[in-house]
Amino acid sequence: MLRYESVGMRYADGTMALDSVSLRVPRGQFCVILGASGAGKSTLLRMANGLTTPTQGQVWVDDTEVRPSTLAAVRPRIGMVHQHFTLAPNLTVLENIITGTESLWKLKSAHGPARTKIAAIAKRFGLQVDPDARLGDLSVGEQQRVEILKALYNDADILILDEPTAVLTTQEAENLFATLKEMARQGLSLIFISHKLHEVMSAADRVIVLRGGKLVAERKASETSKEELAELMVGRRVSRPSRAASTPGETLLEARNATVVEDGATRLSDLDFHVRAGETLGIIGVSGNGQAALGRLVSGLSQPTSGELVMFGQTVTKFDPRQFVAQ
Repeated sequence: MLRYESVGMRYADGTMALDSVSLRVPRGQFCVILGASGAGKSTLLRMANGLTTPTQGQVWVDDTEVRPSTLAAVRPRIGMVHQHFTLAPNLTVLENIITGTESLWKLKSAHGPARTKIAAIAKRFGLQVDPDARLGDLSVGEQQRVEILKALYNDADILILDEPTAVLTTQEAENLFATLKEMARQGLSLIFISHKLHEVMSAADRVIVLRGGKLVAERKASETSKEELAELMVGRRVSRPSRAASTPGETLLEARNATVVEDGATRLSDLDFHVRAGETLGIIGVSGNGQAALGRLVSGLSQPTSGELVMFGQTVTKFDPRQFVAQ
């Protein structure tokens, strides 16, 4: 069981990141921590393995208080799966999992026992992946399985996931939730940070809502709604935005077969789009699929290796952020 007792976190500048938060996450429970950006979610979870030390209160893993003298015993029990993976793409799955668990001099001799243990964990939780595959050749969903396997390889019984679906497709996210539910059924404690209400409602047993560093509500997922959770997150009634019909004007920005290559990798390929006056263009996609490169292109930080960018009817020939801002 992971237990927080009146924990608080005040930074040197006086900012109160957490204010007297108390909660328990028992074995076999899938608990979601919900809150707007800056609510204190990540600070709370970083306290679990000593990455952040509370300025008041205590954090406990069963009967062991989390403090500097107990970190060696506590940290293997807590697996952290981050939104952005902490794996080496040039190593194999097996090498990624055992790196940091054995002496460098024993890594080769550890491969046999490690392979057996990984196979057992993969079978138990449905996390099948080829241990000899190079990590960089795997899909994003497969790489995330490796992150989870690495945490479980250290015998973690508490798994903390920080917005793990941000980099996944819808199908990969559904597969992840099926795996996590099986883990909870087998007795692991799962803590999941999210701001996607549909995920919370479909996956969680229990929902903790933080707002402004305070725990403002606890709900069983089966006894709440997306509407209630949204109101609890922001502290007021949330109504859906409405927009009156409008007629867009002339085209102000246009990409024509734009390809962007950065550091030898193709970030955008034959991209076409246009934005007209009075129009809002939405860009969607799983993280890592060119959104950042597109932002650099339209702000003048990158330029196309082929194709063109047209702004206010003129083909852009000089990619200068200052000039883009001036326009």
